[in-house]
Amino acid sequence: MEREKLKALLDDMSLQEKIDQMLQLMGVFYQEDMEGILTGPARNMGVGEEDIRLAGSILGTYGAAKLKKLQKEYMEKQPHHIPMLFMMDVIHGMKTIFPMPLAQGATFEPELSEKCAAAAAKEAAVSGLHVTFSPMVDLVRDARWGRVMESNGEDPYLNSRFAKAQVKGFQGEDMGAPYKVCACVKHFAAYGGAEAGREYNTVELCEHTLRDFYLPSYKAGIDAGAGMVMTSFNTLNGIPASTNKWLMREILRGEMGFDGVLISDFSAILETIAHGHSADEADAAKKALEAGVDIDMMTSVYSANLRKLVEEKAVDEALIDEGVMRILELKNRLGLFENPYKDADEEEEKTVILCREHRNLAREAAGKSFVLLKNEGLLPVDTEKKIAFIGPYTNNHEIISSWAITGDASSCITIEAAAEKVFDRERTTFHPGCPVLGPKEVKGLAGFGDAKPVSVPEEEQEKMLAEAVKAAKEADLVIMPLGEHYLQSGEATSRAMIDLPEVQMRLLREVAKVNENIVVVLFNGRPLDLREVSRLAGSVLEVWFPGTEGGAAIVDALTGKVNPSGKLPMSFPYCVGQVPVHYNAYVTGRPDNMGQVRFRSKYIDIPNEPLYPFGYGLSYTQFEISPVRLDGDAVTAKKALTASVTVKNTGERAGTEVVQLYLQDIAASVVRPLKELKGFRKVELKAGEEKEVTFVIDEPMLRFLRADGTVGSEEGDFSLFIGNSSNTDNQAKFRYEA
Repeated sequence: MEREKLKALLDDMSLQEKIDQMLQLMGVFYQEDMEGILTGPARNMGVGEEDIRLAGSILGTYGAAKLKKLQKEYMEKQPHHIPMLFMMDVIHGMKTIFPMPLAQGATFEPELSEKCAAAAAKEAAVSGLHVTFSPMVDLVRDARWGRVMESNGEDPYLNSRFAKAQVKGFQGEDMGAPYKVCACVKHFAAYGGAEAGREYNTVELCEHTLRDFYLPSYKAGIDAGAGMVMTSFNTLNGIPASTNKWLMREILRGEMGFDGVLISDFSAILETIAHGHSADEADAAKKALEAGVDIDMMTSVYSANLRKLVEEKAVDEALIDEGVMRILELKNRLGLFENPYKDADEEEEKTVILCREHRNLAREAAGKSFVLLKNEGLLPVDTEKKIAFIGPYTNNHEIISSWAITGDASSCITIEAAAEKVFDRERTTFHPGCPVLGPKEVKGLAGFGDAKPVSVPEEEQEKMLAEAVKAAKEADLVIMPLGEHYLQSGEATSRAMIDLPEVQMRLLREVAKVNENIVVVLFNGRPLDLREVSRLAGSVLEVWFPGTEGGAAIVDALTGKVNPSGKLPMSFPYCVGQVPVHYNAYVTGRPDNMGQVRFRSKYIDIPNEPLYPFGYGLSYTQFEISPVRLDGDAVTAKKALTASVTVKNTGERAGTEVVQLYLQDIAASVVRPLKELKGFRKVELKAGEEKEVTFVIDEPMLRFLRADGTVGSEEGDFSLFIGNSSNTDNQAKFRYEA
């Protein structure tokens, strides 16, 4: 539809009709029992039958037949026959679940993540959906925060690369094209900086840190064309994001140029009252509208208050028109005025969802996301040995994460199911050893719907343990799939102690007493304290929550069919006392490498450095990276510099190394990080093969937020590092000359 026609449509709408376009409700409001809805959820929320009939979008419902029926009934009642938008949290897969986003960050392969997003979009689209609340691009530095699993990690450059790739995967070049959905960049802004890692907590950031570290990934997603942005729950500069005019009007819409739909997070506008920022619902509605929030998710703040505010001339109706026009434009970009059902197709659901192509992609992505943290020669395993698989994830289907709400655990391939096809059954045994959680840890955990951990009686636990220890004694090698319960990470799962569940640590300790040849396969949604695990295990393979094909991909890695190549996108702390910990920190005026012993920036009981740093990851082969070579000694505004290294596979099997480029600005108008990732290359090498890897360093790579508030570069000296993790000291020097 042409913009002129959209404008005419808007002008012909009643005020209440426009306001209800800005209302989003859950699918539960559209069940057959309208009387039950009106006396239950609707009454509790303060929305009436007319609001339900005219709401512009719904979330949390999918299925081609169901949504086509909803769309038809809605449009018949809608005065101007405007189609409804259907939205869902399709975070890392619709039905085919790919590795969780933090795991995808570990691939250091944004192009692969783009393919995963495209596959997820296709499954979502044929299921009738138009918008996915993804990607989450929040920078994360605190492993206590449960939602780190939804981010791509602690680095702005890496996050930005993945933000762009995922938006392109979901939307393509035209979100109205077949099998594409609108992407929603979230949560704007700085949600990942919650104090003490506690969910929904206050964020305290100086503007310099906000702009230099947290905002770039949002900007990358917006520049990639994301049609929607979601507000965050937190305050920033003392103002909740959903009513923060400076954040939304000046930065998001002004500086970043975002002209799409801005949606609140679930009940976030209403929650500004609890924050102590809005006096009541009418005040919250006024402030959110003035901040430019277009859709109120799951509250009646807009629908119950905006009309009166306009009539009292407390708000300008033009602000409502502005928001509704953006909603209509999004529906138009999706092609809904011409085809309100878009790609919803019951027959295609049967062939597209969980198809072999998507499963193969999920298996590839999982294999590339695994990070080999430690290996004392136990991996890859010799399948001729007598092997015992011992651990609660041995035959566990729940490996898709807490934020894969449309996925089905029953579709997942377990380790045992995959291993039985590869390992000699006469020499291989499988034992759970213990439940994922002990009785105390089960309490308080709950997911969507009826999802909750199962408690195992103590007597049964003792029997499981005894069987496991007996099997470990008789085995040449013990493979132990251990980890967090999937409900221990995700939204509202902040943890003060980031250890493995105690019931599993007991199992590991008892097994270690009878067999020292232990491989730990680690399932988790966040970095954990792995000191004891690393001490007791000869090898540790980080597999995250790997998704639908997780078990098959893990067996591929254990047997050497796939050589692990993942790198940590987030530092694993030495212990929880370090967090937030990240590689791109400031040096301070009294760094720990100074000569004196006492008066330094350090802990007196633990190291400053994480146990496993950002960018770290081993392989089944070995790589040698030569000293850095530069083709000059200076970068100018018109002249770039080329840095190169030779990477050689010095081992006996083929492998892939992720070569990483870091820069350090030695002295500037504001303090600069110790290192900043500025590029990476994945290099596949056969045994004995070597390749030259080059990086071009130009002036834009040297820019930052300067002391005067402008973005630009400054003359001076730089250190350049090229290596296979953030702790590399393989460096060279150059100057920037303006």
